[in-house]
Order: sequence, then C-alpha cells, then structure tokens
Amino acid sequence: MKRLFLYGWMMCCPFLLKAQSLNLRDAVDIALRNNLGIQIARNNVSAAGIFNNFGYAGGLPQVSANASDQEQSTNIKQEYSDPNNNKSTSGNTSNNLSAGLNASMLLYNGGRVQNAKQRLGLVEDQNKQVLTSRAQTLIYNVALRYFDIIRQQSYAGTLETSITVSRQKLDIVKAQQSAGVANNADLFQAQVDLNTQIQNLQAQQLVIDQAKTDLLTLLTLKPDSAVTIRDTILVDKALQLEPIVNALNDNPDIMVANEQIAINEHLERETAAQRYPSLSANAGYNFSHTKNAAGFSLLNQSYGPYAGVGISIPIFNGTVYKRQQEVAGINIKNAQLQKDTLSLNYMSNAIKNWQAYNNNLQQLETAKSNYDLSGRLLALVLQRFELKQATIVEVKNAQESFENAGFLLVNVSFSAKAAELKLKWYAHELQ
Repeated sequence: MKRLFLYGWMMCCPFLLKAQSLNLRDAVDIALRNNLGIQIARNNVSAAGIFNNFGYAGGLPQVSANASDQEQSTNIKQEYSDPNNNKSTSGNTSNNLSAGLNASMLLYNGGRVQNAKQRLGLVEDQNKQVLTSRAQTLIYNVALRYFDIIRQQSYAGTLETSITVSRQKLDIVKAQQSAGVANNADLFQAQVDLNTQIQNLQAQQLVIDQAKTDLLTLLTLKPDSAVTIRDTILVDKALQLEPIVNALNDNPDIMVANEQIAINEHLERETAAQRYPSLSANAGYNFSHTKNAAGFSLLNQSYGPYAGVGISIPIFNGTVYKRQQEVAGINIKNAQLQKDTLSLNYMSNAIKNWQAYNNNLQQLETAKSNYDLSGRLLALVLQRFELKQATIVEVKNAQESFENAGFLLVNVSFSAKAAELKLKWYAHELQ
C-alpha cells in the first residue's frame, strides 16, 4: 500500500501498453527529419550557398556570342550627272550576315565586387545560423511537450492511486455495513467519491490524448497515431548561471543579428562603390558579310579581333548614390540597435529563467517530502477508518491532501525542467 502511494504519480494508463513506444531522443530525431520549417531553412541554406559565388558577385568575365542573317529585297533608283548612267531597278536581293564573340572583364569598380562576395558569404552563414536556431527551438518545443505528457500522465497516476484507495474505502464501508456498524450515508458518500474520481480520471485521459496529438503534430506525424511515453521528469541540478550568460553571444539568434550588422556594412560599402569610376577590359572577334545584287557595292566583308578598355566615371546623378549610402549607414545603426535589444532581452529572460530554475529546485525537495508524508498519512487514516477510529470525511480529506501533494510535486518538477530546457536553449546546449 505504501509503495503504491509513493510511486503512484509515475504510473501510466494500462491501454498505452498496446501503443508504439516513443522516447525523447526518437521524438527529437523525428521532428528534425520531418518538420517543414526545418526543411525550408535547409533549402534556404542551399540557395544561399548557390548564390555565394564570385561570378554572382560580378567578379568573373562575361562572354557572349551573337549572330544574325538578314535577307531583304530593295528597290534602287540611281541618278548621275550623265543621264545615260541613270538606273532604276526593283526586287534586288541583299544578304547581310554578321557574327561576333564578345568578352568583358571588370577590372575595378571601387571594391564593389569584393564586398558583394563577402556579403554573400555572410548571408550563407546567416542562413546556417537561422537553421540552427530553428532546430534548437524545435528541440525545445518537442521536449517541453514530451515532458508535459509525462506531467499529465503523472496526474492520472495520482488519480489512479486515489481511486484504489476509494475502492478500498468502499469495500470497508460495505463490510462495516454488513456487520451493522456503518450507515447508508457512509456507503453513498464512498460511492460518490469513487464515481467522482473515476470521472476526473476520464477527463484527465482526454487531456493526455490531446497533449499527445499536439506532440504528434509537432513531429509532423499522423495526429491519430497511437504512442506510449514511459519516462520520468529528471531535472539537471548542475546548471550554473555564469556559463549560460557567457554563452549567450553564441546563441544562433544573436549570431544572426551580428551577421546582419556585417551584411549591412558590406551593403554600405557596395553602395559607396557606385560613386567610384568603373574600369573594364573588352575583347572579341567580329565578322560581317554583306552581298547586294545591285547598287554601288556588290560585296562588303570585314572580320577580325578587337580589344580595348572602357571607363565609366559617375559625375552627377541627382545625389542618388550619396543618399543611398546615407540610408545604408542608418541601416547599420538599426541592425546594431536590434542586436543590442535582442541581447538585453535574452540576458533578462535567461536570468528570470535561472531564478525560476533555482526556486523550483528549492521547492522540489519540500514537494517530495510532502508527497511522501501525504501518502503515509493516507495509509494511516485508511487503517484508522477500517478500525472505526476515523470518519469517512477524514479519509476524503487525506485523499485530497495526497492528490494535491502529487499534483504539486509533478508541477514543480515540470516547471524546473521547463526552466532547465530554456536555459539550455539560451546557452545553445540542446541536442
């Protein structure tokens, strides 16, 4: 009886034995593999990696080929000083064939290409950090829902233990009534108490089922899948605040904010580079062939290579580039302010979670002691009731104390675990 009271909150419902077993590690692996947001983040990393190329930044030569073949019919009328040489013809055919191979290479544009390439590298790194952040957040949410199911099942376990006591109480009353030492009031009260607790357990089973549905949805599995979770809430009591605070700068969200500052700095340099001269080299090969049926020139053909350099010097464009550079500088300041705000919020939330973590650890020992004492008290009162030394109301009060102590113990355990998970999320330690 005593063991039943002490460990009843860890019991699960019997029907779960037929369902598929699921542990936390499996749940996390399934979520990381199936989650649609994670898949989108992975695709974004791949796209950013494709863009992270020197050619996309404009640093590689551009080569193009062109060709055209034009056939036309013309009417010609020619008049000379000697009228005898005048000529007028119609339907004269003409063919113009041209082809060319062109290549251009940017030599200098104020460092815009180099800054663009570095920016593309930062964008790729930023998308990797976003992927890491989403993975960490998903792990946190999966773990939180997983342990919430354990909490709800623990509630059910406490109710089941109390139901067992209510059945024993009812049996005692029936036995006493048979012996003529109990009245119908006690019998009715015992039956009402048992029915109420059975109803509470049924309501609690709905909460468990819906919590499992939430977890399955988070894992991107069929919401009506049958799973069983058999686990306990074990809190890591070795966390320290200083390492967590020091690790905040390595949090993926903070890293994303830092990289956004660097990206905006490179954008500002790229914008400033538009105000510098642009120097390029050009080379290629051209071919032109024109054949006329009539006219001054019956055949005109030219071909050969060419090479040269070109320079473009921006002189005035209505101060557009200057204003774009000023706005880019403002964007850098805004990115820094956003990063500082994020860091401050994370620092504040980390400290608040640390306070909750410590407070719950302190309550945990007291809650365990109260749960043990309430179980012993319930067993003692039930024995006294059997000996007619306690009333049915005293048994009911002892049951309520036992249930409240069980609920408090698992709530404190869950709260401590939730704070632990959040602290590890801030420190980027969830796996």
